[in-house]
Amino acid sequence: MEKRKRPSIGGIVHVYQKYDPVKFPSPSQPPPDLVTPAFEHALAYGRYRELTEEELARAVELDPSQIAALGPSIDYLRQLLEERKRKILETYETDSVQQLADRAVLQASERVRPPRPLRGLLDRAVQQRQIYLLERLYYRLGDDTHPSAGKLAVLIERMAEQYAVEELAGKYLFTGRQALTVPKALEIKEELEAIDELLRQLEEAAKTARIGLIDVEKLSEFVPEEDLGGLEELRRQVENLVRELAERQGMERDTGGGFRLTPQAYKIFQSKLLDRIFSNLQAGRTGRHQGRIEGEGSVELPATRPYQFGDSLANMDLSSSIMNNLIREPVAETRRLKSEDIEVHRTRNSPKCATAVIMDMSGSMRYDAQYINVKRMALALQGLITSEYPGDVLRFIEMYTFAKLTRPGEIIELMPKPVTIHDPWVRLKVDMSREDISELQVHPHFTNIQHALRMARQNLAAVDTPNRQIILITDGLPTAHFEDSTLYMLYPPDARTEQATLREGRLCSREGIVINVFLVPSWSQSEEDIRFAYRLAEETRGRVIFTAGRDLDRFVIWDYIDRKREILG
Repeated sequence: MEKRKRPSIGGIVHVYQKYDPVKFPSPSQPPPDLVTPAFEHALAYGRYRELTEEELARAVELDPSQIAALGPSIDYLRQLLEERKRKILETYETDSVQQLADRAVLQASERVRPPRPLRGLLDRAVQQRQIYLLERLYYRLGDDTHPSAGKLAVLIERMAEQYAVEELAGKYLFTGRQALTVPKALEIKEELEAIDELLRQLEEAAKTARIGLIDVEKLSEFVPEEDLGGLEELRRQVENLVRELAERQGMERDTGGGFRLTPQAYKIFQSKLLDRIFSNLQAGRTGRHQGRIEGEGSVELPATRPYQFGDSLANMDLSSSIMNNLIREPVAETRRLKSEDIEVHRTRNSPKCATAVIMDMSGSMRYDAQYINVKRMALALQGLITSEYPGDVLRFIEMYTFAKLTRPGEIIELMPKPVTIHDPWVRLKVDMSREDISELQVHPHFTNIQHALRMARQNLAAVDTPNRQIILITDGLPTAHFEDSTLYMLYPPDARTEQATLREGRLCSREGIVINVFLVPSWSQSEEDIRFAYRLAEETRGRVIFTAGRDLDRFVIWDYIDRKREILG
């Protein structure tokens, strides 16, 4: 009798509530990154604007497979819109409406009666169909009450409509036969452009699951209400998922409904920054994988060597030393380790480095959002030292008209100072020793490199290590300095300020502090800015490094590691 084969256990038993257990993502799949969009928002706005839950849902990218079985099909919504667009294009033609729009312009131009000297300008504007010439004619009339002013405004409107009709005919391929009026053509143009925008949103949502990108109110004009209800439910589910993931990744809700970044979120973001920086290392660069620098140190290496007089026995490799003794005297009754038996671990020096990072937050750092790149660099550098070089000392200094020590947790809230003087020539001074004068009363947007260098020098002087450096990140010449208690604010940059700054640089050099200048691009940067940076760096045997602002974090990190390698060598 043939033995019956038992049915195998496993496979899909039942698909419940539209969830497909085969297509649903694995629990081991990395969660979507909510920390990065939250930090990018904080870098851009500081404490001036909170990140809302809706904005976070729009920014985060989810795995589309996580929402594939929920709510209405995005492909179905796209098909509805594309079908509506197809019907419009197959219904109408645009040749006749272009002729109507052109005729309307000519008719409106015949009603305009400008003064004789301006008739040539009118004829040229109509012949070339140039609205800017009609606007010039309107202003040359000199009076809104002129009899031709109102008619000229109507002509400008007719010509703008002709532009829109021609854009409609050029952008879309109409194959129908039904004629359009000009108002109807403008209405069709608005509808088709809305459909195109919704299709773009749906396509993006299908790739990234950013349901918040979809304009549901606009979509309701083209999609049945029952489908929109499912989309709203899907949006709520995605927002709930985002809220849960935000809590897991170190973002807490505050009393105002926004998100607060916790130390856990800082660690995650800094780790992602460093991963991105080191993933771009070129093949010829060693990055963090620096060679072994042998000598008396605290970091033991796997390799060993024979003991030499003067070596510390604290680094002895006990197992290798005993094996050497057994090989030398295999049958000895009592054993005594001799110097030729002993092996010690090779060690690596771990010198401490003290660094002060001066971050320019003057008014000019708003250009091309350079202040965001500076803050991102500071967070990456702080993350590197915390994880790789915990013995190093790192200080951050915010620089504007004054200089101020900044804790790492405050970096993300820094913002460039608002420009409060727009005069092309500024010569100001103020005695800061006066009791009736405070920093809040002083224009904040100037660049006081001298004060920042002094603060950095004073902080580094107290650190017990000869390896001290200043990383100065700025976009050009200083525009403020102190002489005793008097603060000078001079623009355009003055030689007096430059000399005071170079004197402070020489004081840094006397104390063995190296200044490396990272020069970021600026709209006002000139050859003189570059020459000053070179002069300041030469005073302390430092360097000037030109950076594309968006790569500032990579340049600073690599330079810091190269500096560590030089110290070790």
